[in-house]
Amino acid sequence: MWETLRNVWRVPELRKKVLYTFFMLLIFRLVSVIPAPGVDQAAIQSAMGTYDMLGLVNMMTGSAFSQSTIMAMGISPYINASIIMQLLTIAIPALERLQKDGGEEGKQKINRITRYVTVGLAAVQAIGIIGGLQAIESGYKNFFGYMTIGIVMAGGTALAMWIGERITKNGIGNGVSLLIFAGIVSNLFNGVVTTTQGIFNGTSTVGNLLVIVLTTLVILVVVTFVDMAERRIPVQYAKRVVGRKMYGGQSTHIPLKLLSVGVLPLIFAYSFMAFPGTIFAFFGTDSGAYQWWSKYMNQTSPWYMIVCALLIIAFSYFYTSITFNPQDIAKNVQQQGGHIPGIRTGQKTVEFLARTSNRLTLFAALFLAILSTIPSLLTVWQRVQIPFGASSILIAVSVAIETVRQVESQMVMRNYKGFLG
Repeated sequence: MWETLRNVWRVPELRKKVLYTFFMLLIFRLVSVIPAPGVDQAAIQSAMGTYDMLGLVNMMTGSAFSQSTIMAMGISPYINASIIMQLLTIAIPALERLQKDGGEEGKQKINRITRYVTVGLAAVQAIGIIGGLQAIESGYKNFFGYMTIGIVMAGGTALAMWIGERITKNGIGNGVSLLIFAGIVSNLFNGVVTTTQGIFNGTSTVGNLLVIVLTTLVILVVVTFVDMAERRIPVQYAKRVVGRKMYGGQSTHIPLKLLSVGVLPLIFAYSFMAFPGTIFAFFGTDSGAYQWWSKYMNQTSPWYMIVCALLIIAFSYFYTSITFNPQDIAKNVQQQGGHIPGIRTGQKTVEFLARTSNRLTLFAALFLAILSTIPSLLTVWQRVQIPFGASSILIAVSVAIETVRQVESQMVMRNYKGFLG
């Protein structure tokens, strides 16, 4: 690892990109501590204990939401706007033509529309959440106060979007993902600092800090190993003659990732479990439904862990069913003159791919279900509050691996050019 870092530092172009990325992330984190005007931070933190859904928002913003800063909306509106634009390109023929036939100019127009949608979503989301939680200071409870909060937080999201795009263009890539990664790492660092301060205050012990550090290291190693693992299905292509040339006769493989479902089943399950509590809270925290949900379905209760694990398994199979089509893969392999050794082409290949995919999905679903319960179990058994969730670790590991791969690919390309020179 150290040798790789030294090699990166030796290449002037890569060194410039790494330093540029570092300083842009530093600017992003510095801006994330600037408080937003007119927002009652105490009311926000109080509401986070009532509405579980706000925990997901806070995770994606690196605690900027709980601190009521100008980056409280984070990069989430940009992600939502990108998803909306992807769906609209399917539903609206004009956007579909612009994406497929517009070339580079068409992509730039869609990106420009996405930026406008992002700013609009951020403003509406900021006004809706802050106003709905009644977390506005008395001097801002008017039209201009609401507009000020919306414009300031939308400006924070626009700045985060700009920083992400600059990192993608001038840095090492994955700008938006790196911003989320920086927020997750910040949450983890804040958790360690809080626990360390608790040792001196008497609210925590050295054992609590060791449990957090060791648990984090073990989970990082296991998640990294599983995230990089894949099942390689061998494929043999028959020789065929086209004109005077012979093609085929080579062996390759179909890579199936062990954790192909990624983090989406966790996010879907967490959102599904947070939704009822949020709805019940709107009818008052004294209502019977909210009291029952808080007592029997809180994040440390056995029923919550069981239901959440079952939802993760269900969403894993659902996501696989809409993203992996064994019939298309078998058809493409057969059309190219290939076959899986020991498996007949056609329906037998489809059944083999489907069976293999189901086994991998079962392992991934059980792994995610177990991973999601670890923070809650440690909170119950060791009285230790883990400053991260399973989805946070998966996102952080995935972004880190992809970033390392991009840096290594640029190093290989650089060395290849140097060898020719």
